[in-house]
Amino acid sequence: MVETNVGGTDRKGRALLAVVLTVVAVATLRKGNRKTGLLAGIGALAFGFNATTCFCGLNAALGIDTSEE
Repeated sequence: MVETNVGGTDRKGRALLAVVLTVVAVATLRKGNRKTGLLAGIGALAFGFNATTCFCGLNAALGIDTSEE
């Protein structure tokens, strides 16, 4: 099982970023800007994954742990 390294305020911030990027992705895709919409959608998925699983690969690589003990 993967250890958690994202928690507290960091997790809430990532969840908020996921929501904001989802809105940006939908809005830009409706306008026909596929590249920006795709990038925003990928970012939303990444931040949503981090917030849901409480794990971030970049945090693990850098030795950062924001989870509460």
